[in-house]
Amino acid sequence: MSIKLQTPANTVYRNATLFTAENEAVITDGALWVNNGIIRYAGPTAGLPDTPADTTFNDLNGHFLMPGMTETHAHLSFADASPFAIGATPVEQATITAVGNAKLMLNAGFTAAISFGSTYKIDVALRTAINAGQLPGPRLLAAGRDLGATASNVDAPGGLSQIADGPWALRKAVREQRRDGVDVVKIFIDGEAINPTNPPGELSFCDEEVDAVVHEAHRRKMRVACHARSAAAVKQAVLAGVDFIGHANYLDDEAIDLLTAQKERLFVGPAIAWEVQYLAQCESLGVNRQTVIDQGYEAEIEATIVTVAKLREAGVKLVVGGDYGISIAPHGTYAKDLEYFVELFSMRPAEALLCATRNGGQAFDVEGRVGTLAKGSIADIVIVDGNPLDDIRILQDHSKLTISKSTASLH
Repeated sequence: MSIKLQTPANTVYRNATLFTAENEAVITDGALWVNNGIIRYAGPTAGLPDTPADTTFNDLNGHFLMPGMTETHAHLSFADASPFAIGATPVEQATITAVGNAKLMLNAGFTAAISFGSTYKIDVALRTAINAGQLPGPRLLAAGRDLGATASNVDAPGGLSQIADGPWALRKAVREQRRDGVDVVKIFIDGEAINPTNPPGELSFCDEEVDAVVHEAHRRKMRVACHARSAAAVKQAVLAGVDFIGHANYLDDEAIDLLTAQKERLFVGPAIAWEVQYLAQCESLGVNRQTVIDQGYEAEIEATIVTVAKLREAGVKLVVGGDYGISIAPHGTYAKDLEYFVELFSMRPAEALLCATRNGGQAFDVEGRVGTLAKGSIADIVIVDGNPLDDIRILQDHSKLTISKSTASLH
């Protein structure tokens, strides 16, 4: 699309199909006024206030105008390798890969990202370079290596994990990540069905260990993300005060109640891409479909559908992000999550879009300056040649997207 992007001074986009993401409503003749990267007006064109004489006007000819999306389960240092070879890439190659993935994520319409684990210290360096304008990429909350216990799902050689046991050893590990400059501490509370030593439901940590990680991280102004598939893992996470919960596949009523009681501060990402694509593409990995079913992944998808329905009913904030960065769910396909939300979870397209924009933005920035086109928000925008509320899959076609990431900073 040949659409002029915003300028550092004043730009007005008008004649837009405007989705502000404050709710599911669409403004059919909308206008957006951006001043120095900050939104000054978003609403009907007829209500646009007087703008300065130097304002640039862009007629969008009815194109769909929406906020940038947030990928809340990002692994930018993953190299689209086999899921059975995660963490094996040398640091030099993984760094080059991450730089390319950051640009690809931005071009896919995801203007912000929350890391759910980095190999080595790549995310921290990537975040710093993006913030300095040295390379293109989304706004990034950087994670360090996955923090796990001995015999946890990430207890393996390579650059992905940091292993520690006991409350004080884990506090030390969190302090080391603070020293390295991470924003998000990622912990593995339970594991994967493909891991016989740490399947879902077998907790990697004692309660005291998770409490120590969360307390140490929060007092040092870091947030905590966790891999938690089972009800037991989610309960441990919620009671400890974890901020972001990935997966949450098998939840009982007690887990739902705990999440509901904390729904104003917690965010849950079903991260279903791995299970769906493992089942669909297992033969490419040398695994037959019946083996995958026997491992429990078909049942896991079915359990997640039931769980998400309960979370929606309870008003728990759901976000998109699905472990992209492996061969069967490669970088650049992040918007596939919205298709899953519509087709598997029976969401309305606008509801799925809110998960990617408003909810993801709230997860990224607790002050709410990201993820909506509201007065005072940062103007990270996506212009779509088509209407995702008619067909959510259009967001997977990068050629239909024009992205403008604001030069304004959150800091």
